[in-house]
Amino acid sequence: MSDGEIAPVASSSGGKANPIAKNAERLQRLKKLHAKRNEGSRMNHQEVVEEYKRNQLPKNWAKKREWIDKKLEDEKRKEEAKEQGEDYERKMLLEIQADEAERWEQKKNSKKNPETGFSTYEDATIRVYNRNIKAYKPSLEEYEKVKDEVGDEAFYAGRDTLLHGIRKDSKEAVDRMVEDLNKQIERKCKRSRRRAFDDEADIDYINERNMKFNKKLERFYGQYTTEIKQNLERGTAV
Repeated sequence: MSDGEIAPVASSSGGKANPIAKNAERLQRLKKLHAKRNEGSRMNHQEVVEEYKRNQLPKNWAKKREWIDKKLEDEKRKEEAKEQGEDYERKMLLEIQADEAERWEQKKNSKKNPETGFSTYEDATIRVYNRNIKAYKPSLEEYEKVKDEVGDEAFYAGRDTLLHGIRKDSKEAVDRMVEDLNKQIERKCKRSRRRAFDDEADIDYINERNMKFNKKLERFYGQYTTEIKQNLERGTAV
């Protein structure tokens, strides 16, 4: 055998151990892959369950949850202020700007009986009814008294029940109704009152409808067209 030739490796027990070690290594890698696959399947299943739960919740759940957390935080701060003998509303208003405080106050008042404008006569009647029942304090004694006077048949009247002459309203009830009607008439007069006519104002309209439209334009665009109007009046417009 010359120096350039490589001698063959003799077969021994060590050479036979290589395939066994490779198989063990492959099995170990296979077990790791199986474990990763099972972990991925478990996490995917968990995500599917969580997504299903989220889909079952209302659409505004995130905002509602945020509102609940904020409400709990406000209650906690209110209790702390009460323990320290401080006015929570005053303390909170001192921490925000004036315009935000005014907007917050308007929003709080609008929740009681919001003025949404006229939509239907039914909605307007419901708003009046809700306002009236808030001002009226029912009496359980009066309720039972009237029920005993008229009887169950007239008290739980149906469409065929004749109620005329069964009971006469008390003077207090009539006075309360008259007072409420007078208040409604007063509110209606204030809302529908005709604006005072200004004799010295410039006449830039041809009828009442056009006058209202011009006032609306002036309210929204007057600050941008003041200079143009002045140039037209002076005759110096380009």
